[in-house]
Amino acid sequence: MDNLNTHKLSLLYTAFEPKEAHRIAERLEIHYTPKHGSWLNMAEIEIGVMTRH
Repeated sequence: MDNLNTHKLSLLYTAFEPKEAHRIAERLEIHYTPKHGSWLNMAEIEIGVMTRH
């Protein structure tokens, strides 16, 4: 996830009832991107590597 300051499980509790927020949070698996690299840069690098092989 980009924008590390806006993507937190606790924000589910502001948008949903506590029971529903907990149910959703249990199903999520969050993977954060490095602070100095975006997911788009990493995807472009991977695509470049795969096209060279």
